Amino acid sequence: MVHMPNNIAGRGLTDREMLQLCLELEKGRCRSINNTMLETTHQQLREIYGQCFENASSNHYKLFEIMSNKGWYKTELASKEQIGKVQKLMQNNLHPDDKF
Repeated sequence: MVHMPNNIAGRGLTDREMLQLCLELEKGRCRSINNTMLETTHQQLREIYGQCFENASSNHYKLFEIMSNKGWYKTELASKEQIGKVQKLMQNNLHPDDKF
């Protein structure tokens, strides 16, 4: 059995680096699919792109969870104040003049 190096010095990638690359690829795939879906007027194509987006989004979240569980992707919980600010901002952006 040939042992493959798992580090940059040995010309390989660490598990963390591989997961980070996969995460970035899925993130890019989500953006690309979303942009294409928004520009597509054919309903069946929109549905196909929607399914592709759900798949890519699910893959992205699974990768995030793996990295998070290993301590390789750290996030902070938002405070109630931060959540309130975002909610207010979103409400203002969705209904800037309340005349819909």
